[in-house]
Amino acid sequence: MKKVIKLTAFAVFFIFSSAQLKAQTIYEPQIDGTIRAKYEYNTNDAEHRFQVRNARFSLRGNFSPIVSYKAEIDLSDEGVTKMLDAYLRLQPSKWWHFTIGQQKIPFSTDNLRSPHQLYFANRSFIGKQLTGLRDVGATFEFENFTEFPLSFQAGIYNGTGLYNQKPWRKTDELSYVLRSVIRPVKSLELSVDVNSISPAALRMNLYSGGIMYVIKNLHLESEYFYKTYENNLYTPTQGFFGFAAYNIATPKSKNITKITPGIRYDMMTENKKFDSAGTLIAPDIARSRITGGITISLAKPFLNDIRLNYEQYFYGVGIPNSDNKFVAEFVVRF
Repeated sequence: MKKVIKLTAFAVFFIFSSAQLKAQTIYEPQIDGTIRAKYEYNTNDAEHRFQVRNARFSLRGNFSPIVSYKAEIDLSDEGVTKMLDAYLRLQPSKWWHFTIGQQKIPFSTDNLRSPHQLYFANRSFIGKQLTGLRDVGATFEFENFTEFPLSFQAGIYNGTGLYNQKPWRKTDELSYVLRSVIRPVKSLELSVDVNSISPAALRMNLYSGGIMYVIKNLHLESEYFYKTYENNLYTPTQGFFGFAAYNIATPKSKNITKITPGIRYDMMTENKKFDSAGTLIAPDIARSRITGGITISLAKPFLNDIRLNYEQYFYGVGIPNSDNKFVAEFVVRF
């Protein structure tokens, strides 16, 4: 009888301790980080520079089984400290969640990639010059690719960016986003995005469509961007990129897991920009670029890559080109 009581007590204690340990694991904060350090050589002007492109640190975790949080800061975005993400997320189901706070805008596949997920040292023109990366607002997302071949995101935001959150906004001044991703087969992904913004007195509508095809070690991707201005005040802005990357495994190497050569072409027409008062400021001028290089992925436990790229720029007649450069970038994600 005593043995039965002892065994029962031990079992109860074991179950209680396991439950406590599981609870501690669920609610224990997680720390992530990404550091990108690069060297660039301008081949036009024979000039050099070193940069810390990113030094990101994020804290994420759970308040309850259905509420999570994330806070991310970049201590050196080209030498400037920026607060990036700061949001709460409600997820009562695996199929959908609701996010409110400071976050990335669900527009453009290239824009949505984190720095450690990039295939080249620098983003495409669509990802860097033409799309708004982050804003403050709310996003609803439905995703269940195991049951349905699509996902859907809808968002509403201030439309004034991360660092101008005080102004009140009327309904027709807010920013609205819709994004849908379709996966008809496992290797193929199609995306369609719409973003309507009015940071000043002029409303602009942004559209993009993307295609991604991955088969074995080959990654093919392309995206097209189109931006209109209210009342056709300016010529619409267009952007495009297409790239290919191929993973070559190196099983005989102790320190290198794979080598990925890649090549990309991207372009953009002139992009009009405005300050908070609605005044037209210096636009992003039209340009195109060919980027080629390799990414050397080093052995884990952490993601750590070396990206070696060369960028050849092309401008219109009479516009000087001083942007051609060789880039050597080191990336660590932990």
